[in-house]
Amino acid sequence: MTSAIRCTAAVLAALALGPLAVARAQAPVTQGAAGEHIATAADSAGIREAAMDYIQGWYEGNADRMQRALHPELAKRIVRTDPKTGRSNLGTMGALTLITSTRMGGGTNTPAAHRRTDYRLLDIYESAAVARVDAGDWVDYLQLAKWNGRWVIVNVLWELRPQSP
Repeated sequence: MTSAIRCTAAVLAALALGPLAVARAQAPVTQGAAGEHIATAADSAGIREAAMDYIQGWYEGNADRMQRALHPELAKRIVRTDPKTGRSNLGTMGALTLITSTRMGGGTNTPAAHRRTDYRLLDIYESAAVARVDAGDWVDYLQLAKWNGRWVIVNVLWELRPQSP
């Protein structure tokens, strides 16, 4: 099974298990089979740093922080469903688009009171991790990889929060 599939499975499990998954994520398992990488405090800190560079960089309009957080081949995706037809389509954004949007001030228009940066580490296995960022109007599920010795975001699946009437 590829690490991307394991990470996707971890996100789905976290969604299905709710509070149980959150409790597990707050105390990652550090025991592994012989030869497995054991997640360290430095891994947890590196994952958090990438997540914070991503969301805070967006709000600050800081393209350097955003770029530091992302793998160059990042895919950020959202499923949108046409209310008239019920058909879904997949919206995709790459790293360059996200960095450019950040540089152009992307999230700087978000009022300070709406700039949520809530973070949860859901799982770490070897050089793969899954984290959740609750932002102002959306939720991001981040898939991260340890790339050249540092944690970067490889994929993001996001969902808009429902608009209040």
